[in-house]
Amino acid sequence: MLPIRDHNPSRQTPIVTYALIAANVLIFLSYADAFDEPRRLAQIFWDWGFVPARLSEGDGTLGLVTSIFLHGGWMHLAGNMLFLWIFGDNLEDEMGCLPYLIFYLACGLAASIAQYVTEPLSQIPMVGASGAIAGVMGGYLLLFPKAKVDILLIFIVFFRIIPVPAWLMLALWFGFQVLRGVMADPSVGGVAYWAHAGGFVVGAIFAVPVWLKLGGAGFWRRTHGHPPHPDATYSRSSIPVIRRR
Repeated sequence: MLPIRDHNPSRQTPIVTYALIAANVLIFLSYADAFDEPRRLAQIFWDWGFVPARLSEGDGTLGLVTSIFLHGGWMHLAGNMLFLWIFGDNLEDEMGCLPYLIFYLACGLAASIAQYVTEPLSQIPMVGASGAIAGVMGGYLLLFPKAKVDILLIFIVFFRIIPVPAWLMLALWFGFQVLRGVMADPSVGGVAYWAHAGGFVVGAIFAVPVWLKLGGAGFWRRTHGHPPHPDATYSRSSIPVIRRR
């Protein structure tokens, strides 16, 4: 179940969101050739990623921020940038450029700390913008719980694009992060589920002042949980099913 777009167009060009996407892509390209050199790649992630054990020793604090701009592969990068492109522009619209940038970085920092609390002695570098983007998703949920999000539903050979309310897609995503975080073996590298969950919760909390400024519950009543402007409309789309002959 993969979100591919929302029906919540931004009113202004989301300059910061585009800049963050560009920065992530350019930084990834700067060391992409290291994926053919495991030792060099490991050193890059050790130096610039977030390593909880280093922080426990009083070192590696810079990694709390720099890790947000590193990714472990093309699919890792593409998935994160897709989520940022879908959900980031609307928060930037409501917050303004500079507050949104501060919000994004603060969510990324909080996500790293959330992962640190669960695994303070881990020597596995954490990289990725997922925690910061999870914060963006948490803020989106607070402001636009009933905005329509188109998801690509994949079930064996069945593919279809269907619209669902943002609260449903984001609640399922958050629940999955918590479930996998509980089940994960901390001694094995993988997805930083607690960074995702922590970033999401912190993002929703950090977005509360914006929600209150817009009118709080009154904002929800006026908009019915939808964007405060007309939804984007798309022609009905689906990927046809390929049937066996």
